[in-house]
Amino acid sequence: MGNASAKAVEVKVLEGPAPENVEKPKLKPCCACPETKRARDACIIENGEENCGPLIEEHKACMRKMGFNI
Repeated sequence: MGNASAKAVEVKVLEGPAPENVEKPKLKPCCACPETKRARDACIIENGEENCGPLIEEHKACMRKMGFNI
């Protein structure tokens, strides 16, 4: 016993565009900017953090450029 007048209803799910102004980092912080990180870490180990300001700032700038909020 069915209802002959019943019709199938098709439901479409529409996805909105992803917000363009929200940019997620593509890497984990530990993997971003390996060159500046290596130089910064070596300097800190050899000379102490207080003597490596320029390398620390260079690494921070690289991280910001990669999309991290440092």
